[in-house]
This record gives sequence, structure tokens and C-alpha cells, in this order.
Amino acid sequence: MKTIKLLLGFALIATMFTSCYTDEIYVDNYNPQPSISLNQLLSSYELWYVDINETIGYGQIPFMQMAFTLSFRNGTLWANNNLVGFGNQGNGFGIPVGNYDAYDNILDVYHVIDGFETFDVYQINANTIELYNPYTDTSYFLKGYQRANFDYDFVFYDNIHYFLQEYEAWEKTFTSQTGAINEFDNENYLQFLAGGNDSEFRSSQDYNIGNPDNIYWDYTGVYGVNNLPNNMYLKRLILNYDGFGNEVFDLRVINDARIQLFHISSGTTYEFTGRGYIQFMKNAEGKQIETPKMRKFKNERKENPRENSREDL
Repeated sequence: MKTIKLLLGFALIATMFTSCYTDEIYVDNYNPQPSISLNQLLSSYELWYVDINETIGYGQIPFMQMAFTLSFRNGTLWANNNLVGFGNQGNGFGIPVGNYDAYDNILDVYHVIDGFETFDVYQINANTIELYNPYTDTSYFLKGYQRANFDYDFVFYDNIHYFLQEYEAWEKTFTSQTGAINEFDNENYLQFLAGGNDSEFRSSQDYNIGNPDNIYWDYTGVYGVNNLPNNMYLKRLILNYDGFGNEVFDLRVINDARIQLFHISSGTTYEFTGRGYIQFMKNAEGKQIETPKMRKFKNERKENPRENSREDL
């Protein structure tokens, strides 16, 4: 991987990167004078991808953990929190989630749910910035893209685990005639739960339930979604039932509301349709959800070397 020295302050943005990848980031505390304003820097790119695995520090800011991208548009903060509609919702910007004020090298955010958060902003390279929160001593790293060059598909398929959590339930709507009879034939609803350990699922043998709240869940367990070689569009879904062993499927996404599961052991193909779309940040009733989706760190957390420059903190 290319090693990048972290420079504090701002430099004129000149180079555009067209894929989502991870750079190794080093932090020092050299602070040259900025050459452009913070507002100019934030508006230089239409989308800022939140590279969650580069986060340094032990704190957590909910709206940063939830967002795949952020956009700074004339004082309004936009976020892509959901993968359903990713790339289409809000013309690719997502939804408005609050307001912001940018001055000197300080970004103040007024989030509609999380309230006030403040960051010191440092530019790393032509399309990467650091948002340092002095209260939590935590740094988030954002990579800038224009919508036309942002790989929405890569981000979507790299985060299928979270896509499955964006419906209250998945209802079985198709079973192929081919394939051996198996126990999973009797299961008609799946639910993938956000929050908690981020890998819990439930399964039900109920049939033709109109309201997902009325489903009786017969089985529980943990699930995992793994990549398969040479095909980013095909995933391996493993359902590990509590006390009942595993069911293994090849998972394909048909569209934003329908998935296909090919049952490896029986050769049966199923289709499931999403019921009860969940807009993360708010639920279908416009209320804050109790167990919001929070993207988890894949890397080990580490201490932040950034020095707090705020005299009042």
C-alpha cells in the first residue's frame, strides 16, 4: 500500500481517485497555513466516503458510524445511511441529516438526532481529510469523490451485511421446483438484526403475515456474509442456528427489495422480498430507531496520536 504522510491544514485539491481503497495513514502535528478555506475544501467533492476502518481513537460518534458517505452542501449536511436506494436517493447524496458551520479549520455539525458535534479538519492528501473530534479524541478519515466517479456498486456489495438489515423482515416469495426437499422449505421469513453484536438473525415458519410486527420467530442464530473469489456480486450467506446447525446459501441481489438464495446442500433456489423498509436515522414512522445500524471496525482500534489544539478543552 502507498504510504501517505499526514499534513495538517489545507492544500488545493488537484487529483481525483476513482476507487474506494485504503491508504496507510500516519499522523504528525505539523500545521502549515491553509491555502483555501474550509468551505472550499468541503465543497470540492460532492461525496465524502467515510473510511470507517481507518478510524483512529477509541471514541464513537453515531452519525459517523452510520454514514457511508457525507456531503456538505451550502450549510446542509447530507448522508447516505442506507444501501437501499444507494446512488439514487437524493440524486446520490442520500438524505439531509443536519446543518453545519465551517470556519478556520473547525467544522461544527448540528445533527438532527445526535445534536452538536465539533471537529478539527486536516487535509491528508488531494482527496482525503481527517475529522478530529477533540471531545472523544477520535479521528475519522473521509475520501472525496464526484458522484460520476464514485463506485456505488463496490460500496453496496462490500456492505451486503448491512443491506440485509434494512428491512423489518424478508418474506419468501419464490421456491424453485428443482432441488431436494429440506428443512428450510418450511421457513418463510428471515430477519437480520441491526445493533447488538451486528450478526443476529431470526427465522419464522409463519405464512402470509401482513405486518412484520406480527411474525412469530421460531428460530434464532448468528449469520455471516462472505466474499467469493472472482465475483463481487455473489456472496456466501451462512445461517448458524442456535442448536440446529448451519444452512449455507449463495446470495445474489436481484434489486433493492429482492434477494435470491441458492441452498447449497439441496440445490433449491429461493427468492425473498423485503417487507418494512427501515430508513436508518429514523424508522418508518419518522421516529429514531432504538437499535440503529452502526458500521463496525474491521481493524484493531488504536490510540490517536493527534494532539488537541483547542485551548478551551
